[in-house]
Amino acid sequence: MLFQIKSYLKFLWNSKNEHGVHSPFVFNLLTKCFYDRKAKPEYSILKNYRKSLLQNNNFIEVTDFGAGSKVFKSNRRQISKIAQTAGISPKRAELLFRVSNYFKPETILEIGTSLGLATSALALGNPKAKVITLEGCPQTANVAQNQLDQFNCKNVESVVTEFESYFEDLRLRLKTDTETFNLIYFDGNHSKKATLAYFELLLPTINNDSVWIFDDIHWSEEMEEAWEIIKEHPKVIVTIDAFQWGFVFFRYEQKKEHFVIRT
Repeated sequence: MLFQIKSYLKFLWNSKNEHGVHSPFVFNLLTKCFYDRKAKPEYSILKNYRKSLLQNNNFIEVTDFGAGSKVFKSNRRQISKIAQTAGISPKRAELLFRVSNYFKPETILEIGTSLGLATSALALGNPKAKVITLEGCPQTANVAQNQLDQFNCKNVESVVTEFESYFEDLRLRLKTDTETFNLIYFDGNHSKKATLAYFELLLPTINNDSVWIFDDIHWSEEMEEAWEIIKEHPKVIVTIDAFQWGFVFFRYEQKKEHFVIRT
């Protein structure tokens, strides 16, 4: 906790808003997407999706393949508590919706479904997109699938798999085929080793307009180290550190720039 407080204070000291940004691409993203305060009809769907989970007092046995939880001491967890403490916040869900709606990606990959709070935001942001969401825990994935069906998120394909297995299959497919993801949301394993491994494995899927979002880049010292390595990669052109999320862009026509932005 002390580490995150220090990181946040450093973030506040270095961060800017749209008035300190001279990149037209980033300025438009901030003013037309990040800072868009207009109400959207989909926000009520996201709100009801969350409310339904918060009222679900059933317990599930969670299989955790990631870096573990800072909240839960047991793998037997109540669905309402998972939604309350481990799920994406309402503000972040709305921002994720706006990002999906702004870029209108045709294909979206989400690494780590959990209860589908972020999945629903991505899917509703562009109903024409194909959303593939990966979850390692079968019981968690089952809850998410029921929720997504209930709230009519029909453009989602849920895959229950260990991430490494999925990426290995993807790597083999890429040898004979071209596969791209226009948007990838990394929220499945908050360790430096896994984050960098997923980053390298998925690089062959990028194109000029790809958008990658890394969750919890200041979650630990390790994750901050991973973020710095990602920023310096030669294929990474523009990054935005929004504290909880790190945005990565591969726009070949731009000069390399890194931004620290308050959202």
